[in-house]
Order: sequence, then C-alpha cells, then structure tokens
Amino acid sequence: MSTPAVGKAPSPIKSSDSNFAREMLARIAYIRAFEQKAWDLTMTKPPSVDGSMHFCAGQEAVPLGALAALREDDQVVATYRGHGWAIASGLEERKVFAEICQRAEGINGGRAGSAYMMGPGTRFVGENSIVGAGTTIACGIAMANLVQKNNRVVIVTIGDGALNQGGTHEAFAFAAARSLPVIFVVENNAWSEMTATTDMFKVDRLAQRASGYGIPSATVDGVDPMAVRDSIAMAADRARKGEGPSLLEFRVPRLWGHYNRDIEHYRKKADREEAGQRDPLARLGERIAAAGLMDEAEVGELIAAEQQKVADMADAVMASALPDASALPDVVKKPSHRDPAVIETREMTYIEAVNLALRTELKNDEATLVYGEDIGKAGGIFGATRYLQRDFGESRVFDTPIAENAILGSAVGAALSGLKPIVEIMWADFLFVAIDQLINQASNVRFISGGNANLPMVVRTQQGATPGSCAQHSQSIEAILAHIPGIKVALAATGADAYALLRAAAADPDPCVVIEARKLYMTKGEVGITEEAEPVGKARLRRTGDDATILTWGTMVPVALEAAETLAADGIETNVLDLRWLSPLDEEAILQAVRQTRGKAVIVHEAVRTGGFAGEIAMRLTESLSDIDLTIRRVTTPDTRIPASPSLQAALIPGADDVAFAVRAALDRQL
Repeated sequence: MSTPAVGKAPSPIKSSDSNFAREMLARIAYIRAFEQKAWDLTMTKPPSVDGSMHFCAGQEAVPLGALAALREDDQVVATYRGHGWAIASGLEERKVFAEICQRAEGINGGRAGSAYMMGPGTRFVGENSIVGAGTTIACGIAMANLVQKNNRVVIVTIGDGALNQGGTHEAFAFAAARSLPVIFVVENNAWSEMTATTDMFKVDRLAQRASGYGIPSATVDGVDPMAVRDSIAMAADRARKGEGPSLLEFRVPRLWGHYNRDIEHYRKKADREEAGQRDPLARLGERIAAAGLMDEAEVGELIAAEQQKVADMADAVMASALPDASALPDVVKKPSHRDPAVIETREMTYIEAVNLALRTELKNDEATLVYGEDIGKAGGIFGATRYLQRDFGESRVFDTPIAENAILGSAVGAALSGLKPIVEIMWADFLFVAIDQLINQASNVRFISGGNANLPMVVRTQQGATPGSCAQHSQSIEAILAHIPGIKVALAATGADAYALLRAAAADPDPCVVIEARKLYMTKGEVGITEEAEPVGKARLRRTGDDATILTWGTMVPVALEAAETLAADGIETNVLDLRWLSPLDEEAILQAVRQTRGKAVIVHEAVRTGGFAGEIAMRLTESLSDIDLTIRRVTTPDTRIPASPSLQAALIPGADDVAFAVRAALDRQL
C-alpha cells in the first residue's frame, strides 16, 4: 500500500467531491460543537456533568472520512476518544450526548458515560477505555464475519500510545495469521496521553511497525477527509478480497488536552500553535472557500447553524431525567433450574469427558468454535481436543499464536458477533497475562448494554499443584475470578462434571470460566450423557451425614470424600457438598446442608488461605444462619508459593487427614 504525503499543502477539492466536502464541513463542525458543549458542562461550578471526558478535537475528519468509505453494515470498535466515531457510525446524537451526560435516555442509560459507550444492535460495537484492548476484540468480530461469510470489514481505532501495548501486537499477530478482514486505524496526534510520542518511539512513521507482521500500512494526512476516505476504501477492498488486515496511521493535531481537566502545563506553546494551524475545521473551510463552493460568510453561517443544533439538543438532554437505580440490569442472566435426562452412561477418563463435551457442542451448534494454543493439529497439550480439528475442520477448531490476550479478546468479539467460542488457556496461571479481557471486557457487556447484548463465551483452563510443577504452573485462582461480577466460574471435580459443567457453560449466554483439575485428568468414572445441558450454578451433595458438613470443590472433592470415609469408621457421618460453581453460588444448598448438621461446617480448598473463597462462604453462613450456633473451620493451603518438589507440595496441600482433623475439631471430638 502506498504512503500518501503528509504535511504538504492540501490539494484542491475535486469537482466530484464538492458535495462531500460541504457535508464533511458540516459534520466536523457538529462534532466539534458537540464536544465543546460537553466540555463546558464539566467546567461549571459545580460541574453540571461529573467525570472525565476525552475529546477528539482535531481528529474529526478520520471517523467521518473512514465511515464514508465503508458499507453501512461494517463495524466499528473505538477508543475512549470515540464520540466522533459514535456519531459518524450513525448513532442518534441525542442518545450519545445523553450518555455522555449520564442521563436515563443515554444509549446505555448512563451506565457507560463518555469513555465506554456501546451500541447494541448497531454497527458501533463500542468504545473501550482500556488502551489497546479493542484490537483483539475487533479480531474476534472479523473472525465472525469470515465464519458468517457476510463480507463485512471491522475497523478498530487506537491512539499512537497503544502501539506500545502488548495486546495490540498480539492482535496484529492474530489478524495476520488468520488473514482477518480488519483495519487497524492509528490516530496519531503526537501525544501518548501526556507524553510526547517522539519520546517513546524511535521511528518517524508508526505505521512501519506493521511490516514485521506482514501487514501493509500507510501514513495518511488525517486532516483531509477525502484522503481518509480513499485510503480506508483501499484497505477495505483488500480485506473483502480475503487479503487480510491493514494498518493506517492518520496524522492529526491535538487541539485540546488529553482530557477535560488537562491544563497541558507540559506542552510547549509552539506545539499548540502548530496543531491549531492544522485544524481540520478551519482548513476544510479554507479549501471550500478557495474552490468557490462557499464564501467565508457562508462557511461561518454553516458552522454557527451546527453549533445551534447542538445547543438546542444539549438543553433538552440536560432537562431530561437522571437514571433510576431501581432499573439497573442484572450483571448476569439468572440461571434456570431444569435438569436434563441422562440418555446414556459411559465409563471414561476425565480428559475424555472434556473431549466429548467439546465434540458435542461442535456437533450441536455450527456457531461453536474451539481454539487456543496447540489445540488444533496437536489436539491439546493434555489431549482434550484430540481429533476435533480432523472431524470438524480447521475453520472451527484451530491453533492460535501464543497470545493469551488475543485468544480471550477475540473470543469477546466473536461472542458479541453471534458465535459461541470455547477457548483454552493452557494453564490458569496464564490468565493473568490477559486477564483484562475477562475483568474489564467480558464481564461488563451485559451490564453496560442493559441486557441488550450477551457474551456466550467459555474459557477452559486447568489449575492446581502436581508433582514437579513450578510456582508459575500451580496456582488456584478461583476466588479471584469469582470476585468479578459478570463472570460465571465452575470447577469440575469428576469426569462427569467435566462433561456436564462444560456443556452448561456452553449453553449459557454469559461468559463462563470452567476450571479443570489437571491432577484428575486420568481418573476414570461414569459419565452421564445428556441431550441438553444442565443449568449453571447447582451444587451437588456427594455424601450425606448428620454430624458435620464439608464444603469443597475441584481438586479437594476426592480428598474430602476420603476424609469422610475415615471419619465414618469412627462413627462420624458427614455431608460432602461439592459446590461445583462459585459464581453463581448455590447458597440454598449450602445453607440447607449446614443447617442439617446443626451449624458444624468445614470448608476446604486447595487455594491459599488469605482471600480464599472459604472466607466468603463462612461470612455468608454467619449472615444467614444467625439463629443457630455455628462452628466453622477452614482447611486450605498456607499463604505460600507452590514448590516443584512433590514432598514439599505434600507438606502444604491439604490432605484427607487434615480435613478429618478439622471436622473432629468442629465437633470437639479429637482422638
């Protein structure tokens, strides 16, 4: 792709672009007035609108020119500086302004605000207030476009600073490897927030960075809407032909500060003046006047008319209602309570049950994709996906770069676009490399969209200590995930549950993390095969008794059952309740089991003590069973890192004797 000249005097307006130029002038004027009014409302004393806002003054020609080159069904993922993109995408301006002003009639009911708007059901997927995070989400949307064969292109915008984000480079690698129809747009205003871009980069043209990924790129004058339109059109044509992604760097001036309270004390006067000389509103007005399309007075009248439109709209919005807290949507959809019938029972290993669940979902729903590192040709490091690519094809079961952010982010985008991705993160420890995509992205979709968008994505991973595994491959992280509203978290202790929980997660409309137990992968057991999936959030009573209740999950379930056998030999009969889901938590089953044993409870988990989920359960018991005398003990791994040595692990990880000791202590019946 050629590189247009940047910084030269603008070319004359072609006669064929006369109407387009006048339209662009009006739209740039409108967006400028729109943001000026929003800014003014934050600067009154007291502020009429609270919070930070990030404006696109000087960059308006980029979204307007870009969207003019695309089809009406092509999609947009914007940065937090995305007001112009939202308007250019066709969202109703009043609803956008109302969202910025946190009013009930806002497009997200005031839940998103300025920096995180979403447009469910529209081409505007949304803004993203995490730098660079939208890039991998856009990859997932582009991937869905390929699967759905709709010939759409997705455009994702980032600032210059985002080119130093690891997730952005993972997106480049992912998009290039899969030849995705995505256009990466870099709006380079020469400032990475409050740091000069020249201080952070050793190349003049940031677009050069794309060459290392085999992605064609260009640097374009982002002040000229015609140049923007034409360069985007070339990239879109290339993407629609199946030739993959492009990167376009648009050089634009930053007319205002990084955000509404930024006084720019760090910025030299000469830099501000140079930016002002490149103002797209002024320059386009001058070009239009020079071409004889309008005189200076007519240009001024047009701009004033757009300003008045904004003023009238803003007055109406500020007089409208504030959001009603009683109307806040649920973070996740409430689970149903139907139980599917078992049509067949088979004996198989835990890992074979995982494979069967994946195979069933792929067979039952064409929208299901299964992907991750080494899961295609190799069949997964533990064999969970063996033969799935052979049987369902490389378009539905495939390998990815070693790029966890790209895996999770693309799953978010794919799920937003109607697919049902089931992705594997090889070790739970590796989730931290890309946990933004769960905590800041996936978990928010239902809430911010007001329930108008679902995110049916599943993350499979495994955790826990096994002999020889190091401290970066042994952590138990379920409490961290369960702490985040909007994510459902399951832990499978048996092959039967490895099958059932994975299928339940795949059938659910919200993001689910299914945590498997590596140390149990080769254990065998009976697995009940069902046509439908069971509901999420149901605990299972593995053993009954009236003396005490052991509450546990995951790797500690077989340990608890062994302890129960030992205790039974001494005449102590225990409930063993396998929680299976920590979010949503089956609190009813917990309370019923503990009430049955007159308040005697032992909570067991492999995770470390501090911040472990045992503390949450104990507090819920205390709050809900105040009418009975509670005795609660917990058995956990101490607050330590996990060593590789099997003997050291054995000294730290709870065993059956530890659990039996805690039960006797709760009953005050020590031997």
